[in-house]
Amino acid sequence: MSNLGGFGGWPVSTPAYLPANLPTAAFAGVRTRRIVAFILDFILVSIFSVAIWFALAVLTFGLALFFLPPIFPFVAFFYNGLSVSGPNTATPGMRAMDLELRLIDGQRVPFLIAAAHAVLFYLSTLFPPVFLVSLVAEGKRCLHDILAGVIMTRRPI
Repeated sequence: MSNLGGFGGWPVSTPAYLPANLPTAAFAGVRTRRIVAFILDFILVSIFSVAIWFALAVLTFGLALFFLPPIFPFVAFFYNGLSVSGPNTATPGMRAMDLELRLIDGQRVPFLIAAAHAVLFYLSTLFPPVFLVSLVAEGKRCLHDILAGVIMTRRPI
C-alpha cells in the first residue's frame, strides 16, 4: 500500500504542516477562498444568532431580552470551535471553499484552540491592516493563525 496521497504525491505521514514542508498547491488561492469562506460563515452565524435570539425571546415571553447579552460572539465561538475541531477540520464555509485548518504538526485542532482562533480572527477584523501580515508570512498565514499555531490549507485531493 502506498504512503502517498494528498497533494499529488505528498506523503501523508509527513510530520509537520510547516509551510516549508507543504507543496505550493496547498496554498493556491487560499487568501481569496478564506474571504469567501468568512462571508459564508458570517451569514450562517448571523442566521443562527437571530434564530436563537428569537427562540429565547419567545420562550421567555420577552423577559430574556432584558438580560440577553449579544448572542453573536457566543454563537461564533461555539460554531467555529465545534466545526473546526470536528471530523471535517473546517467550518461549513471553509468546506465549501475546499479549505481546512490544522495545527502546525498536522493534527486536528482541539476545540479551545479552534475557538480561540475564531476570537483572534474576529478581533483582527477590528484592525484590518493586521491582515497584511498574510502578504509576507510564509504559507500565507494571518497573524491570528500564527498566534494560534494553526495553518489554513487547501484540502488534499
